[in-house]
Parts: sequence; C-alpha cells; structure tokens
Amino acid sequence: MPTERYFQPEIETASRDCLHAVQSGRLVKMVQNCYGNVPFYRQKFDELGLAPGDIRSIDDLQKLPFTNKQDLRDTYPYGLFAVPKERLARIQATSGTTGRQTIVGYTPGDVQRWSEGSARALAAAGCTKDDYVHISYGYGLFTGGLGLHYGAELLGATVIPMSSGNTKRQVQILQDLGSNFLCCTPSYATLIGETLAEMGVDPKGLPLRGGVFGAEPWTDAMRSEIERLLDIKAYDIYGTAEVAGPGVSYECGAREGLHICEDYFYPEIVDPDTLLPLPDGEYGELVFTCIGKEALPLLRYRTRDITALVREQCSCGRTLVRMRKPKGRSDDMLIIRGVNVFPSQVEHVIVEQGFTPNYLIEVERKGNMDTMTVLVERMITDLPGEVESAAKRLQGAMLSTLGISVEVKLVGSKHLPRSEGKAVRVVDKRVL
Repeated sequence: MPTERYFQPEIETASRDCLHAVQSGRLVKMVQNCYGNVPFYRQKFDELGLAPGDIRSIDDLQKLPFTNKQDLRDTYPYGLFAVPKERLARIQATSGTTGRQTIVGYTPGDVQRWSEGSARALAAAGCTKDDYVHISYGYGLFTGGLGLHYGAELLGATVIPMSSGNTKRQVQILQDLGSNFLCCTPSYATLIGETLAEMGVDPKGLPLRGGVFGAEPWTDAMRSEIERLLDIKAYDIYGTAEVAGPGVSYECGAREGLHICEDYFYPEIVDPDTLLPLPDGEYGELVFTCIGKEALPLLRYRTRDITALVREQCSCGRTLVRMRKPKGRSDDMLIIRGVNVFPSQVEHVIVEQGFTPNYLIEVERKGNMDTMTVLVERMITDLPGEVESAAKRLQGAMLSTLGISVEVKLVGSKHLPRSEGKAVRVVDKRVL
C-alpha cells in the first residue's frame, strides 16, 4: 500500500498493545474530566457507587453508564460540556432529522483531532496534497461540510467549499476547476450524476476520480450506481455530530469495512434491548466512548446505528478495528407485521433489479394491519405491459428479501423529490 494512503501511519498501523495503552490512558483521563466537571456524570457515578479511581484501563469500560441523545436534550444546551464556554472554539449541532437539535461543542484540540480523522479518511481514499476536494456537504451547524473541509486542508489538499444546492453550478465547477474528489451525501452524489447526464457532460472527461460519501445509510448497490454515474471510486465515511462528525471511521482501498479512529473513539457493539455486549461479527447497536474529546466527552454513547465489528488486520495494513457498513438505525427500523425492515434492504433490492435508487417507503395502518408501499421511479419505457411486469418482478424480489409482501408502485421519472442533503426515504403514517 503506497505511503500516501496513510495520514498518520504511526497510529493507523500501530500494534494492538500500543492502541490498548493509548486507549487506557485517555479513558482514565476522560473519566476524571467527566466526574470533576460534569454534574450529570457525577450523579450517575454516585448512583452506581462508582469512583473515578475504579477505572484503571479500557478493560473497565463496561463499568461506566450509557449516554444517549435524550441526555443531551435534557441538559440542553451546555449541560454535558466538561469545559467552560470560554474554552470552546466552535459550536455545532445535529441535523435534527429525528427530533430537536442537540448542541455539540469543540475545544481547539477537539477540532484538531476531528480534522485528523477526516484527513485519514481522505488519504485512505487516495486523496493527496496535490488534489482539489469539492465539498458539497452542507456548511453551517451541520458537521458535514466543515468536517471534511478541515480534514482536506490538514492533508494539504485544495478545498472547493461548494456546499449543497444549485446542482448545475456544481457540475460547472467540477468542470472548470478540475475537482479530483467529491464529498457529499450519497443521495446528492446520485443527483449530481444524473445532472451530468442531463447536461450532456461525459464524466470520463472530468478529472474526478474519487468520492467520500456519508451522513446517511447507503448500500453497495447504490455505490455501484454512483460509480457508474460519475466514473469514480466511491468510499464510505461515518460520523455523528454528537461523537465528532465525519471522520469517526472510513473506508480504505480494500473497502471491506470502515476503519474506526479508535485512538479517539472507542467502539462497542451491544444488544439494543438488553445493552449487553455482543461478540465480534454479530450485528447490534454501535456505542462510542469519546476518549479523545475535551468539550463533550460522551461516555458509552448509543448511536442507534446497527453494525458489527471486525478486528482482523485489513489487507491495507491498518490495524484499527473496522465496522461493517451500517445497515440502518435501531430507531429507523420499521416493524411491519412483526418483521424488522430496514430502508437499506429495500434500496438494495431496487438497485439490484436495475432501478435507480430514487424511492419512497410509505407505511400505513389499515384496520389492524400494517401496509407498506414502495414508490420507485420507473425506467424510460411507458408501455403499460412492461411497467406492470417490472412492478411484479420488483414486488417478488421484495418478498424474497424482506420476508413480507409489499405493494410496489412505479412512478414517473423525477416524480419523487431529490435531496441536496440527507434523503427522506420513509413516510410513516401509522398512529401507533
């Protein structure tokens, strides 16, 4: 693996013993910071009869209490901060797609460490200091734009801070300024690719060769569609605003899971119902302890994302633990007639059957029965027989994958709204 694929090889390829020592030292320091400076955590510790001195290494992690998004909301805006407000370098917030926004803060050191994670991600995707990075994540309180921006600058690359929107202008800038890497949500990458085709721009004529996409779940089938539309290699990046924004984990050239920056964010997988730890390879809820953060040092934060951990060393040479592509969120999972359904499963079937990843899931309750309808944009043909046949084929594939029958409606091209940020995939009309 070329050396430019690493940003910080001393940590990305460190021995497990070295990582254990780093994690243990940072956890002990973090626990002392939480107990000494956050009344919320001090109360939690006291209720458990736990003293900071009881935490001596990362092996003691499971003695600590969990934290969740509701805790952030209950202590809004600054109740979980461990530093005085004058020490903050930046305030940001969640996108607010699942409720009221939660406020997050960063010290200068937090911003530096967050930037390192994003720089690692870009380097792993093949980006170098000589590249131009076109960032179409939203800027502002949302962490996407600034997260990749600072990472690209730390790497030494040139940043083109486009933000989202005005997609035809995005295409024009890709052409005029010679962007090499595109950073945005996967749904917006698809829209940019469709706009290229509409404008008659051949992606093979662009210098664009890679993309770093995140902020929403996406499947390998959607990856293939993005790579076809843009003629690039597409890489996944993961983060949550509460933990640090993009750069918590990232794909390398092997694309066999996302390497977690576990020197800053220690991962666990737990059963979302019992909160008991699950073995490596088994899917459950991802939990992070922010051992590298000063302003908002979350203990065992429940992300709600469903994934699994892989600890075998990657072919890229990195020793950092990997997480599988999240297949959904525990709070986004739909229960339809007793069956668990993730939107990512639906998307996989749609793209696998040759349709574009433009769809909407509608869930209703008729009487005592849950019904699920999937609206999918049809192909160019308008012949009634072919449309009906395609809908039946897609409906059969859904039944085979999901284990339940759903209604499939093929709608016209561009019938469904496009997103410049996180795509809305589910409309749940049930009154539960």
